[in-house]
Amino acid sequence: MSRIRITNCHTHTFTDAHIPARYPHPLLTPFKRLPGLVRGLGLAARVIGHEQAAASLRRLHRFQCEARATSQAEIFARLVAQYPRGTRFVVLPMQMAGLGQGAPRASLAAQHDELAALARANPGLVLPFATCDPRLPGAADEVRRCIETLGFRGLKLYPRLGYAPDHPTLMRDIYPLLNARRLAVVSHCSRGGVTGPLPRAEADRVSSPMAFAPVLRAFPQMQVNLAHFGGQCDWESYIADGLNPYARQTDNWLVTLRQMIESGDFPNLWTDVSYTLFQSEAFLPFLRLFLSHPRLRARTLFGSDFYMTRQEDLSERAMAVRLRAGLGEDLFRQIAETNPERWLGEQR
Repeated sequence: MSRIRITNCHTHTFTDAHIPARYPHPLLTPFKRLPGLVRGLGLAARVIGHEQAAASLRRLHRFQCEARATSQAEIFARLVAQYPRGTRFVVLPMQMAGLGQGAPRASLAAQHDELAALARANPGLVLPFATCDPRLPGAADEVRRCIETLGFRGLKLYPRLGYAPDHPTLMRDIYPLLNARRLAVVSHCSRGGVTGPLPRAEADRVSSPMAFAPVLRAFPQMQVNLAHFGGQCDWESYIADGLNPYARQTDNWLVTLRQMIESGDFPNLWTDVSYTLFQSEAFLPFLRLFLSHPRLRARTLFGSDFYMTRQEDLSERAMAVRLRAGLGEDLFRQIAETNPERWLGEQR
């Protein structure tokens, strides 16, 4: 394989110190404190023939083991070992204090400061992003501190936690700062993941690609990556159930994202392949076909969603190489080297 300077545009290094104590449910607190208990339940489920439950418990156990790292640096050391020398990583923190499930042990400012220290210790390799929950006091001030003082490269949003992407604090105080500097944004855009107290239908509404349409139009210099390329559920539905070619509209987020990008109406819209394209080898031929459209090929980014991918049986390295081999060198270079440099404002 040829030499490519890979930029993984979607990774995480947050630990359980940044996750509320009662998440995802108070009754699961003993399982969080004793990961070995989860592993034992998984083995028991397998013995009695409940393989699906056993697989879910194995995934939870692997996730718990990763999150129990003592520092973000410890997680980053595991990540960097999975990629060739010189690979860069966009690192996205999480703000979950607004879930109403208790305060994380470490504050968001402390999480940002630790991430800034990680970036200083790994110059050129760690590209730190800030995050916020616009409903919480001081959200705009903390984002400004990260951008202006700590030198962060962009912002991570997670609307499923309970807020819309056009929340007044974002529109009035945060997006203008990012837009003026042509900085990048990553927003969770999948039906899966962490969901706050919103009903699922409402969480889907604020997370959907079209929810970002007014933001994209109002801030055309801000480069917005709607992550996960629509998400696993919508890819599976597209492949298994098909799509009525005569329908005027569809609720499939994969299709919606393709239409928004391919139309040219949103030139500051991007997507990434994180986690979704790492989950099933059946998705790869479809991705190759989709990337034959020049606009979509120019607006798709490589990302993995580490350490979420640690829940899977294959290693991060194996999944990334499978994707690279499946796409071929030219397409992989486009999404892993060329496009990230443009998204990050390193090429105009």
